[in-house]
Amino acid sequence: MIASKVIVRSFSSSSIIQQLVKPPIQLFGLEGRYATALFSAGSKQKTLDTIEQDLDKLQGLLKTDAKLAEFVKDPTIKRKNKVEALKAIGNKITLNPATSNLLTLLAENGRLNKFNQVFNSFKIIMAANRGEVVCEVITAKTLDADTKGKLESALKSFLKKGETIKLTSKVDPSIIGGMIVSIGDKYVDMSVASKIKKYSDIIQTAV
Repeated sequence: MIASKVIVRSFSSSSIIQQLVKPPIQLFGLEGRYATALFSAGSKQKTLDTIEQDLDKLQGLLKTDAKLAEFVKDPTIKRKNKVEALKAIGNKITLNPATSNLLTLLAENGRLNKFNQVFNSFKIIMAANRGEVVCEVITAKTLDADTKGKLESALKSFLKKGETIKLTSKVDPSIIGGMIVSIGDKYVDMSVASKIKKYSDIIQTAV
């Protein structure tokens, strides 16, 4: 909690922010703490939508600009140089101050490699704030429309009154079959690959 308050104070140039605004969903781990602090700062400044757009923009840049992505990942570049470069980028593409401060903090703490995880955590909080429940389904093959529709209907049974589901699907042939489902902060691995590993571990232990 202390670390989160430090992050929030860094996001604000005034003494208005005294405590964290509680997010609609609690996330854990380093990414969760950064995302929660960012949500708190954005809530206080009423700039949550702008911050989300900024993060979308940055994520897009990291996917399309190979040099920028390499710069962010390169551990040999001094943190101070990364901070200065990211501030310049923030000014160039007109980022919200809270977004720029997040990048600065990640750079100063050597956590830039966690940007995508922080952003994904922030998206989960924002979705919950809108009454949406983010659900990701990973399968070995692309789901057809009928199967996807039935799956979405089944997942809706987990929702509370007033919530809507935001379903995304990804393909990962390495899971072989079955599926991996994450809904909100819950995660279920029903893949064939996980079952094979489980049985392999049992056999090796028995031997």
